[in-house]
Amino acid sequence: MSKDVIIACDFPSKEATLQFLDKFTGRKPYVKIGMELFYSEGPAIVREIKERGHQIFLDLKLHDIPNTVEKAMAALSKLDVDMCNLHAAGTKEMMEAALRGLTREDGTRPLLIAVTQLTSTSQERMQEELLINENLDKVVIKYAQNAKEAGLDGVVCSPLEAGKIHETCGGEFLTVTPGVRFADAAKDDQVRITTPEGAKKIGSDYIVVGRPITKADDPVSAYERCLNEFLG
Repeated sequence: MSKDVIIACDFPSKEATLQFLDKFTGRKPYVKIGMELFYSEGPAIVREIKERGHQIFLDLKLHDIPNTVEKAMAALSKLDVDMCNLHAAGTKEMMEAALRGLTREDGTRPLLIAVTQLTSTSQERMQEELLINENLDKVVIKYAQNAKEAGLDGVVCSPLEAGKIHETCGGEFLTVTPGVRFADAAKDDQVRITTPEGAKKIGSDYIVVGRPITKADDPVSAYERCLNEFLG
């Protein structure tokens, strides 16, 4: 599986998203479509961006009872995205149901990955607000193990945890890591972060980068900087 930089297209509208993507003349970066854009524009925006030739990570983080998630994934499988996700906290049964729903009649499906703990979650918040008293790293590893046992392809995790997950779940188990910032950039609302170069050294397979690219004065240059630091 080749490594790549995924741009988080967290825009409020189709117009803003396509205007941004039009800046990448002759290039088709891998993009993430999250809840803001999907809930605003619906499946049509996924189809349009796919028709433009982009690979798509559909980031909707499903988390519900197994039957509901299975049916929702069956609907999403028709959009021809390349990757989608759910919350590992929904249990192995839910993840197994999601995999069944996502798999088409011909046996093909997008990559399916599970969110371990959000990169905005700290040890203190997890313990005080979620009442999970284990060490954060231990929780993330356990969630990753559950996802692998359920048959998923990988997890969304902090880049700081990617190496440990590969040690536990194997090198082919994907780590998709948000929480990536340039060394000279603001952290925004992220807690567990590193740089693109740091994510490369730790072992991330994909990095998901939003504001450092989308809010940059020159998004194309910022994207190329990410590619160079992560893949170079």
